[in-house]
Parts: sequence; C-alpha cells; structure tokens
Amino acid sequence: MYLGSYKTEFSGKNRLVLPRRWRGELGNEGRFWVFLGQNGEIWGFDRENWLIQAGSVLEKPLSTVEGRMERLKFFSRAEEVVLDSQGRFVLPQEFAAQLEFKDQMVMVGAGDHFEIWNPILWGKYQETLK
Repeated sequence: MYLGSYKTEFSGKNRLVLPRRWRGELGNEGRFWVFLGQNGEIWGFDRENWLIQAGSVLEKPLSTVEGRMERLKFFSRAEEVVLDSQGRFVLPQEFAAQLEFKDQMVMVGAGDHFEIWNPILWGKYQETLK
C-alpha cells in the first residue's frame, strides 16, 4: 500500500527517485505504469493495480463508441517506466512538459497507487481536501 508523502527533486533529464518504501510494492519487476491524472498530477501503479485499472476500461466493448473512446482516453495517457539500480525512473518528456514540472516534486501515497505533483498544485489541491 502506498502511504505517506515525500518531497523529491529531479535528478536530471526528468529522472525521479521512487521512495525506497514504495519500491517493495513493485515486487522484483522494478517497473510500473504512469498515467496523466485529471488535476495536473501523474498517477503511478504497480502491475497488479494497473491491471485492475486497465481491466475496468477494457470491460466496455470495443464495438461501442463509449468503449472505444474510453480506451483512447485511458491508454493514450499512459506509459510504462522502469526503475534503474538506484531506484530512479525517467518521467516521459510529454508528461513533464505538459505538467510544467520544475525542480521539485511531491510524491503522495494514495493507497492502491501513488501520485506525483508539482508542489504548488499539490498545495492548492490540498485546500480542496479539507
């Protein structure tokens, strides 16, 4: 389970360090899936939780307009990433550019996934959670 929050910095070339505590959630694979969220954040999923999310999208028949649109909306906003030996991963350039990430990020646990936020946006979003 992804718990807590962590401030982190880009280590150059869109690289971020995944908190050690969360690396265990990925198992031995060292890979996970990132998805562009809806409020200026990025969601991160381990394999099990990614398959649950993807499966719910794939349940809708492709032969319907709704099923096709859901697939395009969901899978076009997702990428698979891999951790290096130091627990770093490269955030896809499109994600970093679209979300205007600067030097620091906040990684927030959300139970079945984690989220990566620009600290300013995270501060504003926290106000809506009160």
